[in-house]
Amino acid sequence: MATVLPARPNTNSSGTSNSTASRHRRPSLTSVQSNRLSESQSTQADSSITTYDHAPSATSSHPSDALQLPHRNGGPSGGTNGATNHVAARRQRPVRSQYPANGAEKHVEYILVASFDIDRGSIMEHQYPGVVGGDEHMLADLMLPDQTHLRSQDWTTFFLHKDAGGEEDDEETRKRKRRRRRKAELEGTHRQAEAGAEEDDPDDEDEGADGEDDYDGFDSEDELIDGPPLVYVLNLVNTKQDHTVKRGAIVKAMAICTRHSFLHIYKPLLVIALEQYFANPVVETLATLYNAVNAMDLSLMPKLSFYERFILQSSDAKDLFLEKFEAIIAQRMASSQTEGGGVSAPSPTTHPSRSRYGLPRDTHEFESVVRYANIPVPVKIPTALSPETVGDFSLVKLITTFSTPHSSSPQAFSPLHPHLTTAGALTHPVIVLLNALLTQKRIIFLGHNLPSSEVAEAVLGACALASGGMLRGFTRHAFPYTDLTKIDDLLRVPGFIAGVTNPAFAHKPEWWDLLCDLGTGRMKISAKVEQAPLTEGVLFFQQPGQTPSAPASATGGISAIAMAGASLSAGLGGSTALMGTGAGDATGDAAFMNSVLKAIEERHGENAIRSKFRRWVLKFTRVAAAFEELVYGASVLQVAPSPKTPSTPFSATKSPDSPAITSPLFNKQIPADQLDTAAPALPPEVLSHGYVWPSAQAKTNELAANATRIEGWRNTRSYYNFIRDMAAFYSRHPVKSIDLQHLHDKLAKLRLGSEQAGNIYLAICAAVWSEEEINQLLAVVVNGSGLLTTGSGLGGAGGPAFSSSYGSGGGGGGQQGQGLFYLGLGLFHPKRGVREAVAGLLGRVREHEAGRLFWRSVGGFVRGAWERVLLGMEGRKEEGV
Repeated sequence: MATVLPARPNTNSSGTSNSTASRHRRPSLTSVQSNRLSESQSTQADSSITTYDHAPSATSSHPSDALQLPHRNGGPSGGTNGATNHVAARRQRPVRSQYPANGAEKHVEYILVASFDIDRGSIMEHQYPGVVGGDEHMLADLMLPDQTHLRSQDWTTFFLHKDAGGEEDDEETRKRKRRRRRKAELEGTHRQAEAGAEEDDPDDEDEGADGEDDYDGFDSEDELIDGPPLVYVLNLVNTKQDHTVKRGAIVKAMAICTRHSFLHIYKPLLVIALEQYFANPVVETLATLYNAVNAMDLSLMPKLSFYERFILQSSDAKDLFLEKFEAIIAQRMASSQTEGGGVSAPSPTTHPSRSRYGLPRDTHEFESVVRYANIPVPVKIPTALSPETVGDFSLVKLITTFSTPHSSSPQAFSPLHPHLTTAGALTHPVIVLLNALLTQKRIIFLGHNLPSSEVAEAVLGACALASGGMLRGFTRHAFPYTDLTKIDDLLRVPGFIAGVTNPAFAHKPEWWDLLCDLGTGRMKISAKVEQAPLTEGVLFFQQPGQTPSAPASATGGISAIAMAGASLSAGLGGSTALMGTGAGDATGDAAFMNSVLKAIEERHGENAIRSKFRRWVLKFTRVAAAFEELVYGASVLQVAPSPKTPSTPFSATKSPDSPAITSPLFNKQIPADQLDTAAPALPPEVLSHGYVWPSAQAKTNELAANATRIEGWRNTRSYYNFIRDMAAFYSRHPVKSIDLQHLHDKLAKLRLGSEQAGNIYLAICAAVWSEEEINQLLAVVVNGSGLLTTGSGLGGAGGPAFSSSYGSGGGGGGQQGQGLFYLGLGLFHPKRGVREAVAGLLGRVREHEAGRLFWRSVGGFVRGAWERVLLGMEGRKEEGV
């Protein structure tokens, strides 16, 4: 189950390599740009820029001191254990656990048992350790779905909205408890000494002394969720044939209620426990299960930041962030030695998960053991959990269910709807489903004669499909299983996603907007769906000068409606262009679905498909932000780069008694002799932001094609939740001064001149130093396009042939697009200063705990260029240049 903990002497307590540069030794872009400007005014271009990538220290006067000279075979000199000791170590921080051993939160809150009585109907037999609350009869009905007596076993999933009355008080209580827990975890560690003696007030914001130590990204669920955490219920129904009772069968159901979204891990335990309950139907059977699952030890499961989770979910590498597991184990061992004078050998009676310290075989899953009924039941908990991802489901199965009939026998949707059929009558069904989720339509998954577990999995998969791990508001209004008795409550919920097995729902189109029939694999748009209003954003693209070009109108987009004089209430469409052709795919949805289906056909796996939709959702939000900026003049979906002094971002002042100058752009100190006091403002290509299109016409075409979908999303729960999330996330954003995604996309998609590309490379190199900043950069790399573009980002230095010649070797693996390819191209920039800055950045990435996986996939061509740059820097150092 686990391996013995190996020795990794070059790893500190935060799980990061000691050879990574300190966050306190970063020069600002001010000195970078001023040196670059001096270089551009001199004919000796290759002798002026040498100091922007590493600031001089008391023991080093040359930037190459901060880099390790590699051997020609590509390996670092001195091996992997003693490299770059002269580089200041990153500030060490303890690794926090997702579920601390001393935490008050229980894994499971309630265990329920229901049965069916021929005279009384569904009844609740036991609730342990107390009463859940609410309508007990309704809860028993949910635990015993329709037609369950026809199957020996069935699973259902549903959610409980518990404690909604005291939401505000509970939220404040949770915040205070979390702050106190964090402070308690930090006591007694070396980090406390570095943070200073200043005590955090309980009412202060939930940040460390420097705003970075407690960086969690979207982890602060208490601040982001729209209400108390849901109670997720996993329910197992068993039917035992018994001719001595009425109807000849005994039907019982047992459910586990938990706040954790990984409730599928309890399936084997429920199978054993329900068999135990049939044999011994007493409350003590429930108590035994309750105590067993809550004794599960997850304290060695490290807590990852938002970017770390994003990177882990997008990679198949089994040892990614392994250092964090090593660090948290080392902390546990050190704590055991302090408390007990040493780590004792495990005894035969000791709980395995508490006694054995080992590393996981795959860091995507944390392995533990639950001992129940004298059976050690292994469980695997996902390490990187995303919002709106509940239980165990398969996007591959969901997509295949509706794609197969559409591929073999396409059927046109009727009626058409602007929010749903964004590519006309033959819009792919999965895209129609995605549009319905984003625009908050009422969705029913019908599984006539299918187990209730299948409709529940489809609902959970649909929520994750539209969320992409970024958008929220789907699971809170989802009903993985429901029936006709609860239709009145269901219809009071706007934009619900429900799973049913009763075919009566299909004959009531006024109950739903989109019906997804799992049995036939077909979708149907209700004839009574509410029509989309004519909005300002839609009208904008009918104005002169904003009309899309002919290829975009081929799909029946905004311009097609305008040209035909049709009413928007009639819906989009009118074109039967073959799906997948470039001229008839302005939204790009057909090409996207083709890539998804090809990945499924080639068996890339569930993780790859989820990553594709995660990137699709991210692109959609960025395109929507550009849409709002163009149509409405500003967008609340993103925050533009924020230099410290917007009017003169390169201006800086020097104190007479201070040898350093604070850069207002990145708020970092740099040596006074490295600052050009005549430096102008940042160039526009560095300060721009947002999604990148290759041309203005391409931007107009795509925004026009997506106009109705974006306008439909702008009035939904997920839209307003996303605004809240982005506002909270930005306060802890590691890089605020530039839009890293935008700059990386420019390098990947545009043919830039040498000067523009150099500015972008220097800006990225100056901004990315610390662990979390590198995590953000790697997340940007993961989001990069996997397709080679015609622009290399170097102007004349590289074109399509150059990119294609080694593009496959420069990638970061199948799940990481082109990886470090576009950053690596900076090693071939005409200016030596840019080449050395990029070499320094890649060196920091190479020593990063996640970046090492990306560096491992870099091709030999880029590795050789990186070594040549470092050799040149070392040679000039030896010559004293």
